[in-house]
Amino acid sequence: MSTSPPTTAPLTLPQAAPTPLTDAGGARLGFGDAFTSSMATALWHEDTGWSELDFSPRRPLVVDPAMVSLHYGQVVFEGLKAYRLPDGRMGVFRADAYGRRMQRSASRFAMPQPPVDLFVAAVTGLAARDASWLPDDPSAALYLRPILVATDASLALRPSRNYAFMVIAFVTGGFFSDEPEPITVKVERKYVRAVRGGTGAAKCAGNYAPTYLVQSAAAAEGAHQVVWLDAVERRYVEELGGMNLFFVHGSGSGAVITTPPLSDSILPGITRDTLLQIAQDLGYRVQEAPIDVARWREGSVSGEITETFACGTAATVTPVGTVLDGDGPWKVGSGVAGPVSLRLRAELRRAWLGQSTIASEWVQVAEPAAEGTRS
Repeated sequence: MSTSPPTTAPLTLPQAAPTPLTDAGGARLGFGDAFTSSMATALWHEDTGWSELDFSPRRPLVVDPAMVSLHYGQVVFEGLKAYRLPDGRMGVFRADAYGRRMQRSASRFAMPQPPVDLFVAAVTGLAARDASWLPDDPSAALYLRPILVATDASLALRPSRNYAFMVIAFVTGGFFSDEPEPITVKVERKYVRAVRGGTGAAKCAGNYAPTYLVQSAAAAEGAHQVVWLDAVERRYVEELGGMNLFFVHGSGSGAVITTPPLSDSILPGITRDTLLQIAQDLGYRVQEAPIDVARWREGSVSGEITETFACGTAATVTPVGTVLDGDGPWKVGSGVAGPVSLRLRAELRRAWLGQSTIASEWVQVAEPAAEGTRS
């Protein structure tokens, strides 16, 4: 039996050049498939703290099969976007807010918190480095994926003593579509996404794989996403897949916008927070209040609830047109994007590009970072 170490096949990467959002045959590339050529890395050790931030070509990782993150799930991550600004530079939207959320997720998993300035330097530096990958397409953005993983080769039931913080990127359009096309969602009655006291408020790898089974079943019924309810009473709306939900009561200047209040079973979306601030700035009345799924249905049927929309970094503002439930489907409003959803979607885009008054400090211009940058 050979004792020579196993070999790892090299990862073939395309050259760094503008990439369309469709393949050679004109088919739209899937979300998360069009990766750029660079990555940012910083390492942490319990004795020495954080290393210098390094930018390099994206490359495979060589890991030990006993790595802690593979067995015990010490993995947290983030997702944010960079856009080409009107002056041609790249801008990263609310990088510091995403950095603080990663710190909260890391703390929940007994992991070292990447300093916010390290996080910001990593995402802005990578956005500047791979800006040439972004095509001349107003719907396109660079989706940045920071990830923090435990790297010890140990199966002891303890936190790792070594960690790797990395950022990679891919080119993307809208998660569902580049247009505000309404989606169909399915209310999940059997399974739950998160429980009080658990990890639902952290952006961790383990929150996502358990949803695949339910998501696949919902897709088979024609739904795009799953509506997750609270784990105790199975009555109150919490999240839509990896997105937060908003409900519009009434119309016109008197419209009231409601979203479920945050708890430790709901991820505190940065886009959710952004829209709450934008909506208030536009003069809407906004409130955080529990949404009973039965009342959601009744309100939609009666016309009291005129719009429902999902929001997230990937989904932006996506209207919900039809809801599937055990007692039969129902339509929200007219089943298409409503005026409040469209207005907030447009204002969110203005904020991404630094064109909104309220968002004047939300865009971090991406400047090329020096190699070996230390936070």
